[in-house]
Amino acid sequence: MKLAGKVLVAQGGGPTAVINQSLVGAVLESRKFPQITQVYGAINGVNGIINENFIDLTQETTHNLEQIAVTPSSALGSTRDKPDEAYCLEIFRMMQAHEIRYFFYIGGNDSADTVRIVNAYAEKSDYEFRAIHIPKTIDNDLLVNDHTPGYGSAAKFVAQAFTGVDLDNRALPGVYIGVVMGRDAGFLTAASSLAKKYHDDGPHLIYLPERKFSLDSFLSDVKNTLSQYGRCVAAVSEGISDHEGTPIATKVMNTIEKDAHGNVSLSGGGLGDLLARYVKEQLEAGRVRSDTFGYLQRSFPLAVSSVDQSEAREVGEKAAQFAIWYDADGSVTIHRSGDYSVDYQLTTLEKVARHTKHMPDHFINQEGNHVTDAFKNYARPLVGSLPYVARLRAPVVEKKLT
Repeated sequence: MKLAGKVLVAQGGGPTAVINQSLVGAVLESRKFPQITQVYGAINGVNGIINENFIDLTQETTHNLEQIAVTPSSALGSTRDKPDEAYCLEIFRMMQAHEIRYFFYIGGNDSADTVRIVNAYAEKSDYEFRAIHIPKTIDNDLLVNDHTPGYGSAAKFVAQAFTGVDLDNRALPGVYIGVVMGRDAGFLTAASSLAKKYHDDGPHLIYLPERKFSLDSFLSDVKNTLSQYGRCVAAVSEGISDHEGTPIATKVMNTIEKDAHGNVSLSGGGLGDLLARYVKEQLEAGRVRSDTFGYLQRSFPLAVSSVDQSEAREVGEKAAQFAIWYDADGSVTIHRSGDYSVDYQLTTLEKVARHTKHMPDHFINQEGNHVTDAFKNYARPLVGSLPYVARLRAPVVEKKLT
């Protein structure tokens, strides 16, 4: 007998340019099954569940849902709440009260853990229930997955942003430092390398959380780059840490703040300012600038990868199929095959929840200040086409007076 009842969909964590594709995929696929009585959406993630803030997506038109699908950011709203056992028990009780039998939560590893805990309560209570985690994160740091929806579009933004920065820096040479999101994994910062065409294109230096960071080594790298090219463009992950594991960004903080997940807040422009000031003072360099990308890369509507869009849609659709067709729980995971295609599998929640995936060693050069071709080959299909950048090739005119 097929399990009949309602579906509840929620979105958690940081928004992305394609997270609504997953939402719409799950909603429209669920609405095809006769045993589904209604499809609800929780406003502001799990916070909306415990506060009983639902909307009935069964009554949303397909046309408008398709418009939502191509709109960046989280249409249902999101939350940074990190549910503990007591919080998850309240989530489960709310689902029982509304006769929700299928739960789809779109988010990262903490979202997967929430799904795991809620599902465990359902099993203990003998409540017929199917729970699926739908992957999402621009950090690309979910275990088991080859990559995650949201990353390709954010990576495309970063690649294009550094193309523009490098063109500017070529016209008016100096030192430029761009700080990119990435607390524990450097995939997004590494994407700054994807638009390099000529050997002297920036970024000339890339620093990732997977390698310990030394201010002295950084200064030496910048000095050597200036000597070689007369300019320097560097991409830096916000989460770079020293040899003791202390985030470099905390060295300029008067007070260290932590979020609900226990992570030190790395937001703001402190890290970029610190590095720029250090270079300017130590090298007596004239033109030194820094930027912190912050939220810019998450939901930028003009840098959306078509591959990212289609895969985000499919993980939502597969979640509904795994739960309703196959009567299963777990996390939808993306697996690469061929050059280039993907397959979707259902993985146990325990293998995805809580833990973080890092850049593998062969994606980072031996010096720890750039990426390898292996990373570029991995990331290019996810990002798609990038702008073509041309240079003048006219011959030099012979000097007459000097």
